[in-house]
Amino acid sequence: MTASGPTSGDAGTAHGMSLRVLVAEDDRAIRELLVHHLERDGFRTIEAGDGPSALRVARDGIDLVLLDVGLPGVDGFDIARTLRREGRTMPIVIVTARTEEVDRVVAFELGADDYVTKPFSPREVVARVRAILRRSGMTSDATPAVMRFGRLEIDEAAREARVDGRDVGLKPREYALLVVLAANAGVALSRDTLLERVWGYDFDGDERTVDVHVRRLRMKLVEEYHLDACVHTVHGFGYKFAPA
Repeated sequence: MTASGPTSGDAGTAHGMSLRVLVAEDDRAIRELLVHHLERDGFRTIEAGDGPSALRVARDGIDLVLLDVGLPGVDGFDIARTLRREGRTMPIVIVTARTEEVDRVVAFELGADDYVTKPFSPREVVARVRAILRRSGMTSDATPAVMRFGRLEIDEAAREARVDGRDVGLKPREYALLVVLAANAGVALSRDTLLERVWGYDFDGDERTVDVHVRRLRMKLVEEYHLDACVHTVHGFGYKFAPA
C-alpha cells in the first residue's frame, strides 16, 4: 500500500485541497496505470493491492474508491457492502473484468456509483471520477478536458464537437456517443457497452439504436465537414474510434 502526491492541475481539488482516491486493484500494472492518470489530473492517490488493506484505507477519509472485485483476502463486493453498512457515503466505482448483468446488478444494489469493465480507457475512468465527484459537490471541475484529434476537438465544458473551430451541432446522444468513443481511442467497444454508457443501464431499446446514431455521427463529420473517417466498424462486435 502506497500513497502518492498530486501533480499539476486542479480538476481533482476542492477548496484548495487535493481529493484522495483509493485505487484498490491487485494487478500492479493496472493499478499503476490508474494512479498515473489520476495524479496527472490532480488527484492524490492511495494504493491497495488486497482486500483488507483496501477496507482499512477506505475507512480513513477517502473521497472516492476505485474498487476491483477480485481482490485477495476480501473481495470488492464485500468491501462495498461493509462500507455502506457502516454508513460511509464516499462514491464507489467498481472496476472489474466481470461483464455479466448479474454482477452489475449486485454492484449497484450494494451501493456502487458506477461500474467499469476491463479493458478500459484510463482517460474515461478519470472522466467518470470527475463526473461523480462533480455531482456530489466535491469538486467544481473547473477545467474539464478538451480532446483534440487533428481537425476535430471535443470540448467537455461547452459540450461541443468542433471541426476547424466550428461547432458541428451534434444532438445530445450523438455528442455523448462521440465522447465515449473518443475517450477510448483505439479500443473496440461493443454495442452493448455503448448502449449502457450512452443510453443508460435501464434503456429498453436494442443495438440498432447505436448503429443509427453512429450513421448520423459519420454523416455530420465526414459528409458535412469532410473529416477523415474516425469511427470505424468492428464487424460483429461494435465500433472503435481511430482518427487518421
